[in-house]
Amino acid sequence: MNFFLSKNQIKQKYHGKGPQGCFATNEITVRGRKVGYMYREEPDEDSEFPDSGWRFFAGDETEEYTDNPDNFNIFSLNTVCNYDPDIIPYLDAPYGSCFVRKGKKFVRDYL
Repeated sequence: MNFFLSKNQIKQKYHGKGPQGCFATNEITVRGRKVGYMYREEPDEDSEFPDSGWRFFAGDETEEYTDNPDNFNIFSLNTVCNYDPDIIPYLDAPYGSCFVRKGKKFVRDYL
């Protein structure tokens, strides 16, 4: 898969505590779009990676798109922060948090 950013373009931008794994759609990591919608759910404890619970979307993916697991990949939070640093101030939000982009900021939304 050809990602929008190469490995050498990924810099250390986020120094969070706890599990750092997350899901992001290919709209962000392959097409290079900004995060438009993000939510944090209870982590999947049966996961093979250290799941933070964060899920990132461009915000206009269809249900058909999101039903296809090939349209998602697992990344570290730091990697997604390189695609969109605007998410960094929100990453310490508790489980159950949901945000939608309004300009460069995000506002709380509801799952």
